Amino acid sequence: MTPPGFVAVAAREVAWIWRDKVAVILVLVVPLLAFTLLTATFSNAVVRNLRVDVVDEDRTPTSTLFVQAIQSAPGVEVAERSTDLDGAMHAVRAGNAIATVYLPRNLERDVMGGRRPQVVIFYNKQYFSPGNIAGNALQAAVSAAAKELAGRSASTAAATPGPLVVEQYVLSNPALNYAQFLLRAILPTVLHVLVALTGGYAVGSEFSSRSKDAWLASAGGSPVLALTGKLAPYFAIYAVMAVVGLFIIHGLYGVPFRGDALMVGAAGVLLIIAYLSVGALFQLVTRNLATGLSLTSIVCSPAFGFAGVGFPVLAMSPFAQGWGALLPLRWYIQVLFDQAARGVPVADSARPFTVLSSLALVYFGLGWLRLRAIARVPAPPVREEPEEPAARSGVSSAFAAEYGRVLRDRGVFSLVVVGPILYGALYPQPYVGQLIRDIPIAVVDDDGSEVSRRLIETLNAHEAVEVALRPTTLAEAQAALGRREVFGILSIPAGTERDILKGDEARLPAFVDSAYFLLYNRTLQGLLESAGTVGADLISRGARSDGSLYRASLSSTSPVEILSQPLFNPTGGYGSYVVPAAFVLILQQTLLLGAATVGGITYERGGAAARRRRGGMAAVIGQALAHLMLALPGFALYLIVLPRLYGFSAEGRLLDMLALAVPFILSVSFLGQFVGAWFPRRETALLMIIAFSLPLFFLVGVAWPPEAIPELLRRVSFALPSTSGIDGLVRLNQMGASLADVAHDWHRLWVLAAVYALLAVLATRLSTAGRSR
Repeated sequence: MTPPGFVAVAAREVAWIWRDKVAVILVLVVPLLAFTLLTATFSNAVVRNLRVDVVDEDRTPTSTLFVQAIQSAPGVEVAERSTDLDGAMHAVRAGNAIATVYLPRNLERDVMGGRRPQVVIFYNKQYFSPGNIAGNALQAAVSAAAKELAGRSASTAAATPGPLVVEQYVLSNPALNYAQFLLRAILPTVLHVLVALTGGYAVGSEFSSRSKDAWLASAGGSPVLALTGKLAPYFAIYAVMAVVGLFIIHGLYGVPFRGDALMVGAAGVLLIIAYLSVGALFQLVTRNLATGLSLTSIVCSPAFGFAGVGFPVLAMSPFAQGWGALLPLRWYIQVLFDQAARGVPVADSARPFTVLSSLALVYFGLGWLRLRAIARVPAPPVREEPEEPAARSGVSSAFAAEYGRVLRDRGVFSLVVVGPILYGALYPQPYVGQLIRDIPIAVVDDDGSEVSRRLIETLNAHEAVEVALRPTTLAEAQAALGRREVFGILSIPAGTERDILKGDEARLPAFVDSAYFLLYNRTLQGLLESAGTVGADLISRGARSDGSLYRASLSSTSPVEILSQPLFNPTGGYGSYVVPAAFVLILQQTLLLGAATVGGITYERGGAAARRRRGGMAAVIGQALAHLMLALPGFALYLIVLPRLYGFSAEGRLLDMLALAVPFILSVSFLGQFVGAWFPRRETALLMIIAFSLPLFFLVGVAWPPEAIPELLRRVSFALPSTSGIDGLVRLNQMGASLADVAHDWHRLWVLAAVYALLAVLATRLSTAGRSR
């Protein structure tokens, strides 16, 4: 027999893992399945075939030139040819196109007359990433066609100043691989949720189905040995899973690793220790497995937003920055991106590594102190759960029984009613600033001319960037970029003003860090627009008299004026993009958890007989109607109240949204009842559903374009209510679509509701067949 101590505790835990099917699934099956799902989702690293609409009101050889340029543009395909803008807007609202190019009537005549007609690109900014990708591709295609037109015409304009051209040098991720950027952040995020849930499940089971006293006895009464020995097997398993995640990114995807592998490995070890301790701490504080897991979910599920991957930390509110600083994931991601993506010196990652180490130590220390306090007092008597009373059959009776059951059970009530409130308060916090402003950049001015001074002044006046450093050499600027003091560098070479005055092209090298895509895009926008403003100002000053020379100069170099017009989210607010879709997913998650958990509670208290009573068609419908009434306040909070409170775009018609929300909520309820029919314990559904919440978000087609998701996986995703629910409700509320525009989503949700209602009845009968109390 193994003497009490660390080894005895660890051996006891390994034996329990082997016996407990849920533990085996949680630590082995779920991580590998989640990694496989995400790897398949992002298997198409390059986004192609984004559907666009072209409105050609001119129908001349000149407009045909633009259409052909759009058709040959990488990443987009002309899927619609509307006759007017009304038809094009309908196509965008209904999801048949992500963007529209408008070629006006008399385009060719105005080009020939030097009047610079406007070609307008409308792109769906509500779908942030695919909208931006399509908008950029169309901008490049239209610009190329305009340049070809300019080359065909013989310019007779007087000599004008040369243009300022920003030469882009992309750092960290030169291929601008969006999948590489997302996978590097998402795999650790999924892992940290699983680690925390596992730590919580391992410790919390001692207060539910196992014995806290036996646990401490196997450690010889030492709380520190009890805690370390219990968590050690999970640490070993998840360390292997972390290696698997790194292999997927750097082996399977061939993404270059640029920094110190030892520091990244040490940071991964600290991340696992920290979140095992966090999960354990919540259980030791609550001593209730379901409640502790719920708190773990509330802290860990929104952590991706606070980590600064999608929306940068420098643009967050003070509260979001403070809360994020308490999350180990925030600091691990910084170490990971600095070393794996940016390749900065180890010394530049010392601060986040130190903070991560401190948090791991603090959370483990708090768990140890709490366990030591618990060990000193006897365990409270186990409260017998009342047996489920036999309810009368019928829809109304099932409705009343389920409604009361949810309100009486603290765990389910916190999931279905309290959970949406807490998520609604916490989840949007990183994004309330909406836009990124005053990104620090460095300018190396080797010209020292009036033009360079004017350019620096224009950069400082732009809302996106701020000239924070004026180093004398590029080496100094690059060192500052490695230390995160700046996120972009603009070099103004000697002779820039001379080249402009000679009428030559003046090139300005710009070095922009693309480790974080939103920072990269916003920084580059500030540089390009500032250079364009100065260049246009120089041309206008060089063209005297009544401005005709200025117009002639512009028409000779750019015969059309290209306007890019974002739709539905015109300010480009990141919160307006990500939060509405996430709210619908949270609605699904909380209701799904609640409905499935009730099934487990019923079996715990009443056995197979109580579960069978829940499985009749009348009972299933009545229970779903109760869930509908309980979920509607969350629906109103997320789609009506909070968007207006946080300033997100919201223009949907209430009745249309309600008409779509009803089949969405019912289908989620029926799915939850189907899932809950298989689990004998309430916490099992909690663990499984929370673990897959983040991977499912990327299957919806909001953050990652549906055109880039493998066809089979995309079809499978429609089995989840969130896929159609998010698409339909976002289009209704944020894009002003009508119910007719999202009829395909509405029909699909009703089909899902019917299918899952039948499956819930069948699952109950199958799972209780041959069982008795």
